[in-house]
Amino acid sequence: MFNGKRFHALGLHMHQPPGNLKLLLEENPWEAKQILSCYARPPRYAEKYADVAAFQVGFSGVLLEQLLDPEVQKAAEEIVEIPEVLQQWRDAENIELLGMGYYHPLTPLIPKRDWAEQIQRGRDMITSVFGRAPKGFWPAEMAFTMEMIPALVKCGYEYVVVDGVHVRPTDDAPFDPYVPYWAEYDGARIMVVARDRDMSNAQESGLDAAWLANDFLHKNEQSPLPDGVRLLTTWSDGENGGWFRQMDEQAGFFGHFFSPCMEHCQTTEYPLRPVTLSAHLKAHPPTRSAHVETGAWNVGSSSGMDFSQWAGSETQQAGLTRLHALCDRYWRLQEATTTQSGPAADALQAARERLLLSETSCYLFWGDDWVPQLHDHLDAVEALLTQSEQGAKQASAPPQSKSAAPTPQTPAPAATPVESKATQKSAPEAQKSATAPAAASTPKPAAAEPPAAAAPKATASDKSTANTPATKKPAPRKTASKRPARKPAAKAAPTKPATAKPTVSTTTKAPTAPAPAEPPAAKTPAKPVAAKTAASTTPKATATPAESTSNAKAPATSDSAKTTAAGAPAKTTPNAPAKAPAKSKRAPARSTARKKKP
Repeated sequence: MFNGKRFHALGLHMHQPPGNLKLLLEENPWEAKQILSCYARPPRYAEKYADVAAFQVGFSGVLLEQLLDPEVQKAAEEIVEIPEVLQQWRDAENIELLGMGYYHPLTPLIPKRDWAEQIQRGRDMITSVFGRAPKGFWPAEMAFTMEMIPALVKCGYEYVVVDGVHVRPTDDAPFDPYVPYWAEYDGARIMVVARDRDMSNAQESGLDAAWLANDFLHKNEQSPLPDGVRLLTTWSDGENGGWFRQMDEQAGFFGHFFSPCMEHCQTTEYPLRPVTLSAHLKAHPPTRSAHVETGAWNVGSSSGMDFSQWAGSETQQAGLTRLHALCDRYWRLQEATTTQSGPAADALQAARERLLLSETSCYLFWGDDWVPQLHDHLDAVEALLTQSEQGAKQASAPPQSKSAAPTPQTPAPAATPVESKATQKSAPEAQKSATAPAAASTPKPAAAEPPAAAAPKATASDKSTANTPATKKPAPRKTASKRPARKPAAKAAPTKPATAKPTVSTTTKAPTAPAPAEPPAAKTPAKPVAAKTAASTTPKATATPAESTSNAKAPATSDSAKTTAAGAPAKTTPNAPAKAPAKSKRAPARSTARKKKP
């Protein structure tokens, strides 16, 4: 029975790696259909239950960029009409849209000077596509640090969603997971909404409406204020795993859980009422303050207490170190630039875009297999920065005067007879004749010069270097022609926990490897042995297609279900529907099911 005080804020997170939709449409139309269907369902169900439905969805800017791509829209016509789907999102006023960093960066790990642009561009993209500016911020991978608060507030955000395990009240009262908090840093203040980790895990793997209500009521009885206003917040990926990708909608999230839940809410029997976060926070603002520990959500082999999933290996840390160094180099060039146009400025702007793209969490999340893609982008950034430096030097060099004659190497002779061009004397002969007595009559013609000596024949050692360029192009980076499919988290090689944030001081030197003449084209990742090798394509300068995604997520009891650190299955409802078996195994991408711990 709803008592007017218990509310449920349900949230979904949507993101695809740069270029991934186009790659899937070309190489795996079935998986592309599964993912695109996940974007088409929410507004349709929001309209179906418009009288009671209310929920949140966050989009990355790079995903919306792909959905707006005419080539992607054309290729997806037989699956969904993307422009029509986007219009349905605009019309769904009971869906609250949240922003995130444009390229889905793990914000605490990227250079701090890039935070504001990633955050602002992500918010601007939401506003441009859907016609309304987001009030809430969803951190990619739920990676949050208190230092982000000033940038979020400056960009116009009013609240941020964080994982509840990181929230620490600043008063002496115990932590209440069902109320919002204020968080303040460096004079800026923002509202913080705590996500319930356990129930969010169940939302991603499979649950039903009755289980959600009963579990919440049981946990609420143990909270500090069980009779007060309660806000349950659950959040998960919205297009990963068989639960969401299930093409039989009655067996998936919206058919098995969402529809029955909304039908219960149409009566007074259900104890929870759906709500949008901005509406709830306006009616019930925070009364307590808290400090949020730096961390992320539980995913892969990480508990979220550190960033070992993204920075646990030496390879990942080396990639981040290079990223920070090139970012410092970019800002030094930017601050020294005196012109806003021309080849040098164009190269600098191209380097900026490629640098921001390289900050996506996808190139770090999948471990050492995907870090080479990060270096492919950083190679291009380094070449563009070098090009900008050289162009700036040429533009700032003083122009030479056209009227100035070149300085002679030897002093001109005091007096020499006039000679024709054909019989012109050499410099030593001219000097000799200048000291000889002048003839009374017409000067004697100069003797003909001896024929030039024949060039010596090349020796064996000379021949070996006769056609060798002065410099050699750097050897291409060695990468595997086929990327292995992502292994289940339980079997993955353990990653080293990060002992410190992998940031780089501003004094770190940028790499000095010679830059190629032009940015190397990013490589289209190939599929593993189980699938046909994809043809290599040349992407645009600012977007590299990510690898095709792996198999669809299996049922809650399969290897894609959530596991604890010891490998035990997470809590799931016995009524969760059976899921279709995985279609195929292919190289991992961000759209792959992500294992989470309870």
